[in-house]
Amino acid sequence: MKELNLLHIVFIYFAVINAVTFFMYGIDKWKAKKSKWRISEVALLGLAVLGGSIGAWLGMKVWHHKTLHKKFRYGVPAIIIVQLALSVYLLYEC
Repeated sequence: MKELNLLHIVFIYFAVINAVTFFMYGIDKWKAKKSKWRISEVALLGLAVLGGSIGAWLGMKVWHHKTLHKKFRYGVPAIIIVQLALSVYLLYEC
């Protein structure tokens, strides 16, 4: 079996964190409709900051969730831009 190099580990991490974030947005939307206990906005944005920004953006689009909240409407795309810029920088500098 081949060893996992750092790039594979990073790819797996981002795939998992984005999938988890996407489904957390869906779960929170379902809970909102059912008037149940909700996932905090800090937790949802925190998942985006931890690497799940694409999952957050897709969750907002697919589940139509948090799209009217300014901190999500502008915050999630801003997080994506920062993470992409950081990724490009690290890719070319390291």
